[in-house]
Amino acid sequence: MRQPSLGESAQPKPKQFVRELSHGAHVESVFVVRERSRRPTRQGGEFIRLSLADASGAVEAVAWDDLDTVEEICEPGRAVVARGQFDVHERFGARLRLHSVRPAKDDEYDPADLLDGPATSYERLCEQLDQLVATIQRPHLRLLVERLLSPDSETGRRWRVAPAAKHYHQAYRHGLLEHSLTVAQGVSAMAATFPGIDRDLAVTGALLHDIGKVFTYEERGGAVEMTDVGRLHGEIALGYYEVRRAIEQLPGFPAADAQALLHIILSHHGKLEHGSPVVPCTREATLVHMVDNLGGTLGSFDRIEKQLPAGERWAPFDRGISASAYFPSRAEGADQGSSDTAADTRAAAAESAERRASRGGSIAA
Repeated sequence: MRQPSLGESAQPKPKQFVRELSHGAHVESVFVVRERSRRPTRQGGEFIRLSLADASGAVEAVAWDDLDTVEEICEPGRAVVARGQFDVHERFGARLRLHSVRPAKDDEYDPADLLDGPATSYERLCEQLDQLVATIQRPHLRLLVERLLSPDSETGRRWRVAPAAKHYHQAYRHGLLEHSLTVAQGVSAMAATFPGIDRDLAVTGALLHDIGKVFTYEERGGAVEMTDVGRLHGEIALGYYEVRRAIEQLPGFPAADAQALLHIILSHHGKLEHGSPVVPCTREATLVHMVDNLGGTLGSFDRIEKQLPAGERWAPFDRGISASAYFPSRAEGADQGSSDTAADTRAAAAESAERRASRGGSIAA
């Protein structure tokens, strides 16, 4: 690999989006580093594996030379100019073999091209949240949600900007807000369908079920990392502690509601092998778990479709859904050909830029 020149000047080049890349393509474009790891080879050597991303998806990149330099430059969250060859290997899948990499200059890219985010604007998500919270009838439950999720509280501020996951669904800024809100909206709708559901309790639990992720994940320039306390304690334990502490600060909070709500937090992963210390034992906990699982799976479909080239209806096997995803509505795109891919991606990026203008999206340098 050529030694990257940190002071090298470069003329901005048209953005090559991940979903545009095809087998054999020469790549020279700006991406954000999501992950970086140094791995051993079977022959006793080493290589560096990167996850390079933009608003359309992520691609694995591999560096075999100048590893110390690559490791120094490719800090997670940093925008870099990557040059290399993109290939789709029969065994290893899609990979970019790096020839060189260097830090990107501010005038070489638009942050909106690199940062993924919710399809709905942050302001609209907050409006929908306020509307849903206002429908909670029991004052102590509504007050609990308002205290924990208020933008005036430290936890609430972090909850509104945190990612919902590291990889599979809504792994971007405001992802936790989007995920928790859609789960709560789904729970609210389903509570009206099935008898015996305590709607107030179920909606409150849905909004707060993932609050532990506030302390579990950190998002920096598009890269999502787990915190030390997240690794050591886990998001369920952290969420249980945060909600229980808030309940204890509200005089007269009914013990039965506290017990039922905390059970939802503890059981929302559904199974012991999935990290829940207990399994759902109430209607409300079962409903939140099921809709939470549905929301995460559909979020994975959104991620997969963003990365799918124009005209393609089948995506490769994905661990997030344990299957290959099929998108029949994309049949019309097959007639337009791949020439529309860049235009479609840039149109989406332009729309994304408008959304991010008011929420301060940026790339860490």
